[in-house]
Amino acid sequence: MMDIDEIKKIIPHRYPFLLVDRVVECDMYSRIVGIKNVTTNEPFFQGHFPEYPIMPGVLIIEALAQVACILALKTLKKEGHGSVFFTGIDGAKFRQPVRPGDQLRLELVKIKQRGTLFRFQGSAYVEDKLAAECTLQAMLGKDKGDLVK
Repeated sequence: MMDIDEIKKIIPHRYPFLLVDRVVECDMYSRIVGIKNVTTNEPFFQGHFPEYPIMPGVLIIEALAQVACILALKTLKKEGHGSVFFTGIDGAKFRQPVRPGDQLRLELVKIKQRGTLFRFQGSAYVEDKLAAECTLQAMLGKDKGDLVK
């Protein structure tokens, strides 16, 4: 549905911090599913942990946030919003480790929107097993200056 080139046209993240490889489902107003193929060459595996590499939980949450960003910007891009700022993370839970060779399925559902404020429920799966979950809050801005007002 959306490859890496299209993703890079929507969000500003780039290697090594771009944590979504493709979008496989997108209902522009309510739900999105992204994929992150976790390879042994990920920079974070050099120190986390060399003998038993595990993707840091905060990066799983970041991957969910990037997919949420795609949904938020696709929903309101026509209204001139170009930035998404995350304002909160609630209920983050890590259920199983994510290892090299795993494919993360990043599922997000928009559970609330009021103007430019969003709330998403995110779940990350490896195969059919829940690896992590959280609720994310975000706001849309026209540019980075909106963050400091």
